[in-house]
Amino acid sequence: MKISYFPGCTLKTMAKDFEDSALASASCLGIELVELPRWNCCGTVYSLTSDDLIHQVAPIRNLIRVKEQEDNRVVTLCSMCYHTLKRANKLVREDREKLDKLNNLMYREDVKYDGEIEVLHLLEILKNEVSFNQIAKKVKIPLKELKVAPYYGCLLLRPPEIGLDDAENPTILKDFLESIGAEVIDYPYQTECCASYHTVVNIDLVVERAHDILSSAINQGAEAIVLSCPLCGFNLDNRQKEIKEKFSDFKGIPVFYFTQLLALSLGLDEKVCGFELNFVDPRPLLKSKHLIGGV
Repeated sequence: MKISYFPGCTLKTMAKDFEDSALASASCLGIELVELPRWNCCGTVYSLTSDDLIHQVAPIRNLIRVKEQEDNRVVTLCSMCYHTLKRANKLVREDREKLDKLNNLMYREDVKYDGEIEVLHLLEILKNEVSFNQIAKKVKIPLKELKVAPYYGCLLLRPPEIGLDDAENPTILKDFLESIGAEVIDYPYQTECCASYHTVVNIDLVVERAHDILSSAINQGAEAIVLSCPLCGFNLDNRQKEIKEKFSDFKGIPVFYFTQLLALSLGLDEKVCGFELNFVDPRPLLKSKHLIGGV
């Protein structure tokens, strides 16, 4: 299976472990993710101002790149990129006037966009086209006894017409994690917002939110958090330094990208998992579960 792939900015820098583990895992499962040429930032957030078309140029230009690649689908890894591309696509599919304005704005583009590209998240490909049952058959290192808490956050699930699962009771991460042998912990904060870009201007708010989310999972017995958003990853992983400074009883918990655990379970070289890039080092936990060798 070959499909166009939009990486987004962070996966080339702070979340390189996310991309490396995803590409290696996808290849192992027979998926060739073909990176778009000349891609640009997705726009980072979807504009909520109805007349702010300039914010739709970035995502729509990326969808034009997919069309130039003679594909009709594009897959993403980052929850925010998925959300931004998919909402922009929905906007122009439903409003021809806005689509025409955007095409006219990008008058130097040889290809005109007509809303024909489908935006997908890698989790959707794994569920619907590979199937979790087939993934389970390919697992070489079952993550038995590893107790993990899935974290969806906002952008994979909301608004409902964009989300890839039920906004109130999602199961796609749970089903995926069970397919690779992990024990999945249910907890009430898995769909709560991490405070997103408040991390730039209001760290105290992020610390409070992240503490609530992580503590909720820990109190239910989780040994690690699993997610698919680099910004959520930063707030829940890197901000644990500030959490410990504010809450002296907080002990910390590793945070994984779902692709890191997928690569591990498929028996791929530990180097592609990039565990050394995690802020809270997950290797002692994995070693204690006999899932990797020495740290």
